[in-house]
Amino acid sequence: MPHQSELSLLTETFRKSHVGIRTLPEQRLADAIGQSTADIIPSDPAHRIVPTLPAPHHREQYHYTDPHGFCYTYLLLPYNTEESLLLVGPYLHRTFTQEQLLELGERTGISVKAYPRLAEYVSSVPVLGREHPLFFMLDTFCERIWNSPSFAIVDVDTPPTAPASPIHEPSHTDRFDDILLHMKAMEQRYAFENELIRAVSLGQLHLESQLFSAVSEQQFERRVADPLRNSKNYCIIMNTLLRKAAEDGGVHPLYIDRVSSDFARRIEQQTALGETEPLMIEMFRSYCLLVQQHSLQSYSKVVKTTILLIDSDLAADLTLHSLAKNQNISPGYLSTVFKKETGQTVTAYIREKRMKHARHLLVSTNLQIQTVALHCGIMDVHYFTKLFKKETGMTPGQYRENLHGAGNHPI
Repeated sequence: MPHQSELSLLTETFRKSHVGIRTLPEQRLADAIGQSTADIIPSDPAHRIVPTLPAPHHREQYHYTDPHGFCYTYLLLPYNTEESLLLVGPYLHRTFTQEQLLELGERTGISVKAYPRLAEYVSSVPVLGREHPLFFMLDTFCERIWNSPSFAIVDVDTPPTAPASPIHEPSHTDRFDDILLHMKAMEQRYAFENELIRAVSLGQLHLESQLFSAVSEQQFERRVADPLRNSKNYCIIMNTLLRKAAEDGGVHPLYIDRVSSDFARRIEQQTALGETEPLMIEMFRSYCLLVQQHSLQSYSKVVKTTILLIDSDLAADLTLHSLAKNQNISPGYLSTVFKKETGQTVTAYIREKRMKHARHLLVSTNLQIQTVALHCGIMDVHYFTKLFKKETGMTPGQYRENLHGAGNHPI
């Protein structure tokens, strides 16, 4: 079969990048797309997708996004075989926010208990911008198999443009003066990184302006020829350094991993050099806030574990007895130690966390009130409404309407 070596290389490269790719009969396209997410979203049968798929034609490359945001690329291969269609996906063009995931779960009938599985699945789906090298490789493959430098592309997203990066990169030469300059730039870069690490470990968000006012003057070493790849690599380094700084500041990996994983995906989504500095500033802010809000350094092991158990799943059974039993201690001891170290009872802490989460969901999502209650670990929507009104002075519906109307967000 012609171009078999090219197809094999393409397939192997995509699979090593954790992007699904397969050949299949043309008539099975809709079923294949529908089944790709059927295990995680069983209420979404393939027939819902069939009417939206244009029939493939030769020398045309198709980019399809299903109603939930999962993306696919497909094209007809110029081979006279049964499996004449190449399908790539699913992948994502952008990372799902937590609010979008919650709404997807409600829209597709996924239970609150099954939500973590949905979140885990979505986090495993690769995020690929249209400028990703894999798509350049796919385009080159199409040019080769169709023996033409031009072909039709259906539904291609145009990547956003951004201003040039203020970050300058020195070139390496054999001149002694240049070597000294490079050494000085390296020292400045390491000093800058150390200042960021120290500020994050202490949660010193107020130092943002001072630290980043000279970012444009930082001399970042060029490690690869591609400026954008070099910029992404530096962001990856910063994400790792600040993640460890937050851990040194007393933040448990439970909180850090969510932020770190989100930034890892967003780094790869960058399409222009000008996006680097704003993303670095956002990383600094986010990790500082983690230390401010979730540092457990001053607490005993019992209180640390209790807080982590509560914060990790607000929808779980979070009674004093269950939390104490999980640690093989008495409820009375847990109650006494927790109140002494935090200044509030276990019950009050749980209620505060659940109401804070409820306020966030009410404004940031379109979830139904009863679904919000379930995500907050309260099975009875009437009790949830009563509790919420006692805390805020408004019913959940009134709170959502007032905040949306005022254009504000809950604290």
